[in-house]
Amino acid sequence: MTADPVITSYAQAPARTINAGGVTYAYRELGPRGGIPVVFFVHLAATLDNWDPRIVDAIAKHRHVITFDQRGVGASTGKVPDTIEAAADHAYEFITALGHDTIDAFSFSMGGMIAQDLIVKHPELVRRLVLTGTGPRGGKDMDKVVGVTYWDILRATLTRSDPKEFLFFNRDATGKSAAKAFVKRLQERTVDRDQEITLKALRTQLKAIQKYGRSAPSDLSTLTQPTLIANGDHDRMVPTILSEDLHRRIKGSELIIYPDSGHGGIFQYHEQFAPVVAAFLAD
Repeated sequence: MTADPVITSYAQAPARTINAGGVTYAYRELGPRGGIPVVFFVHLAATLDNWDPRIVDAIAKHRHVITFDQRGVGASTGKVPDTIEAAADHAYEFITALGHDTIDAFSFSMGGMIAQDLIVKHPELVRRLVLTGTGPRGGKDMDKVVGVTYWDILRATLTRSDPKEFLFFNRDATGKSAAKAFVKRLQERTVDRDQEITLKALRTQLKAIQKYGRSAPSDLSTLTQPTLIANGDHDRMVPTILSEDLHRRIKGSELIIYPDSGHGGIFQYHEQFAPVVAAFLAD
């Protein structure tokens, strides 16, 4: 009897579900089993189909990768939480339901806020931490994400584009080309795609981010996990200065700022970033 071949392509990762806390969580997993899994924490309005396969696949070559839908998003049931802290509680519920007591966390944008709240409450759960395009609780201008998001959704609607082209990338020739390439990569999975987020769920998530931005800061000086922080140098959504703020607050963290790029700097520079993050998580 031969073992099933290991799937290392996110486009082919099987869709799975697990029940916990009275809800069904939708998730996908790929990469070799065994060892500590890398759990991906997704951004605002995102579903399982919003991860850049170039980054997921690079990590899944050598690691067990798990992506999941938050409650009330995509194929997960239940209601979208109206605080980031509740989203972190749900993430903990999901991870422990799968039977994991140690993970590495890869997070982007709102996912990075959730990952921070998760670690503050369960410091023993996370071994290594990746925070991209994100900022700390109570960070300067964090609550302005809401206005920027609605404005860019409107701009995208008027030009019949994907809002991520405006929100994640600069509107110059390089940024526009990187945006189109990114959106195209998100379409590589052709079967068993996830359901889009509803407008009501998006609004609830935006309120949660606004509350997080207006809250008292968490004490991140207690974080002992090796931490990699990355962003573009012109992030309009979660200002780049907040990545620098995280770097100051988390002792011994590494910071990468990519030039001429926005919120989606890690996607624009995926060829440079993917091997760096894979090596960081392999240590």
